[in-house]
Amino acid sequence: MILFTDILNSLPWIVIGVCAGIIVGAIPGLTGAMVIALAVPLTFAMDEAQALALLVSLYTGSVSGGLISATLLKIPGTPAAMITILDAHPMAEAGQPGRALSIGIGASLFGGLFSGLALALLARPVAAWSIYLGPFDLFALILVALVFIIAVAEPGQVGMGKGLIAGGLGCALALPGIHPATGELRYTFGLSEMNDGFSLLPVLIGLFAFSQAWSDLNSQVGRSNEPSTTSPPLRFSFSLWLRQLPNLIRSSAIGTFVGILPGIGANVGSVISYGVAKNMSKTPGEFGKGSEEGLVASESANNATVGGALIPLISLGIPGSVIDAILIGAFVIHGLQPGPLLFQNHPETVQGLLIAYLISNLVMALVMMIGIRWIARLGSISKVRLAPVILLCCIAGSYCTGNRLFDVWVMIAFGLLGLFMQRYRVPPAPLVIGFVLTPLAEENLSAGLMIHGGSYLPLITTPFPLLCLTIAGVLTVFSLIALKKTAPAG
Repeated sequence: MILFTDILNSLPWIVIGVCAGIIVGAIPGLTGAMVIALAVPLTFAMDEAQALALLVSLYTGSVSGGLISATLLKIPGTPAAMITILDAHPMAEAGQPGRALSIGIGASLFGGLFSGLALALLARPVAAWSIYLGPFDLFALILVALVFIIAVAEPGQVGMGKGLIAGGLGCALALPGIHPATGELRYTFGLSEMNDGFSLLPVLIGLFAFSQAWSDLNSQVGRSNEPSTTSPPLRFSFSLWLRQLPNLIRSSAIGTFVGILPGIGANVGSVISYGVAKNMSKTPGEFGKGSEEGLVASESANNATVGGALIPLISLGIPGSVIDAILIGAFVIHGLQPGPLLFQNHPETVQGLLIAYLISNLVMALVMMIGIRWIARLGSISKVRLAPVILLCCIAGSYCTGNRLFDVWVMIAFGLLGLFMQRYRVPPAPLVIGFVLTPLAEENLSAGLMIHGGSYLPLITTPFPLLCLTIAGVLTVFSLIALKKTAPAG
């Protein structure tokens, strides 16, 4: 049982994480994945409860911070805030920035607490159920996750093709190292540093932090954004929240469900909930012109995806997003293995994570309400000035992973790969999730084959694997149909 003193010890890290996350979210160009990847090495010497509290708080704050620049600058600080712009900025332009921010903060808080409740109620049952899954069951479930991630990588013919390439590359990059079935070394090219394969943290830092910082450093646009000169007063109305309660519950539920699905992300959750809210609204013509319903739907959904994504992470060890893949690395670094046994072996860690997530949402709302006038000016910081600091942090963080210069070169190599992917608009999410899930899939497939004497037959004769393979097949068919529809005629 987690003690009150443990919560107090983690509280300063929660506050630091939320504040840093909001700052990152409010600065266009910086992402939650970047700051969390850079923060993981800083947690090496920390207690696991405090380390996870810091990282989860960064997650919460980075998703929420995009509201500020989206409202005042018409710039999405995070991808999740793209839909928020549609109604938050028109409301601010109409002379009601305080109203827009207050609605966004309130909706973000509700969405976060709603998904936190879902996390508390569903994580343990899902973990308890997953204990009864065998190796083939887990392999089939991971296969669904891989297919689903690639299928939703990006709409359109070219987008899906790039998603397939990125996912396949991620799977291939996970192969060097020790074979899970035979124990033999493979694809190490004679390098002893490759015996354990590529370390996850340098890969993530290179793809998300190094590539973005290098791109910003070489950008010809070094100008800062115009800072907001106003200090908008926040305005909360009980009648507004009573009127928007059905929208809040519906959008938060959609966001939580989308968060549970692997690889989707907060931006997709906000798009879906926004579309549902518009279709069910009595005044759909107001959407995009400063609609309260639209703002509530987008902000409650994108924050709810955070708690939803944590459910498969701690229950099954399957990341629901890129940031969750980074969190898996943090778990492993601190000697923890996400999955059903986490509840048995480290119940206090799970409880601490749940409490930290709920507290981080409350702290997020409080910090944004108090510091809105100063946070609003963060959009004026030039990314060119930030880039050298971020690059130094990338090098230090990669080296600290294993005290090896090899990890720094791996980070740089993946940073160059990230730049290439940015240039040709190849989505990085399928690569990262494929890189994380492939070892799990291969390990469970090998274990299943050893149990069943090398036979693949149980994959289609056992109910759960058959169900998962059917779902994977249906997803593939629908993706191919969508691909055919978007193909140019002739």
